Amino acid sequence: MVLTSMFGGFTGFQSKGSNDFGERMINSVATQSLRHLFSSSDAVEVAVRCSPPSKMLQGTIDSFRMEGRGLIIRKEFEAAEMMFETDAVSIDVGSAISGKIRLRQPTQAVAQVVLNEDAINRAFEAELVRQHLEGVTDEAVTSLSGGDPVTFRDVHISLMPDQAVKITAKTDLPNRKDIPIQLLAKVTVEKRRRIIFADAEFLPDGIPDDMIPLSETLTKGFAEVLNRMVDLERFNLDGVLLRVNRLETKGNQLVFSGYAQIEHFPGMV
Repeated sequence: MVLTSMFGGFTGFQSKGSNDFGERMINSVATQSLRHLFSSSDAVEVAVRCSPPSKMLQGTIDSFRMEGRGLIIRKEFEAAEMMFETDAVSIDVGSAISGKIRLRQPTQAVAQVVLNEDAINRAFEAELVRQHLEGVTDEAVTSLSGGDPVTFRDVHISLMPDQAVKITAKTDLPNRKDIPIQLLAKVTVEKRRRIIFADAEFLPDGIPDDMIPLSETLTKGFAEVLNRMVDLERFNLDGVLLRVNRLETKGNQLVFSGYAQIEHFPGMV
């Protein structure tokens, strides 16, 4: 697994004092709290590190790590894996005893999110995404439709080595249906929060000759639409702000590496 190779196994992370009652209590409370970040999940696990364990009585924890698998965000977006591991954390001990985790101050964490190709393609059918693909009024595409809004559909992305992606779609014009869209691009990060499909290149392979001029123009317009769609601000979780420093394609997975700014635990404003 990507997370295992990069950060070490979950079992190896646990400290020798992991059987201490305080750590087990914090583990349990944090796990239950973090599960509320997701609409559903296959697994969410938390490991606390505190040495010596007595520091926990003063509300000081060396770090904690969350690993989640099979996560659903906002009922529509799927993450195969998500991990974050914090710096030192200061918590309110009284809140922990009462079954809640309250941070005395925000903390940062190393973060990684893994998306599967199939899940990315299902995300193109989500309402939050569809609203950017339907009724497009950019001049680049409406110049071919007589001014009518244009809708892109049947979007499919294929992950390739070295951050390359192939994206196909279809659209209709008043006088022509099922016009194919095909492009090759490099997926990159802008300002740590926006996903950009850079150096988009039209792919004419398999497109009928009489459609190529239309398809090429519409593909350029489609690339512009894609480049203003994926803003990670829309995927921030309750109390957790995600930022991406690097992304890479690994087989059928897209891996985001960066950090999380944790302001508070879910429901603890």
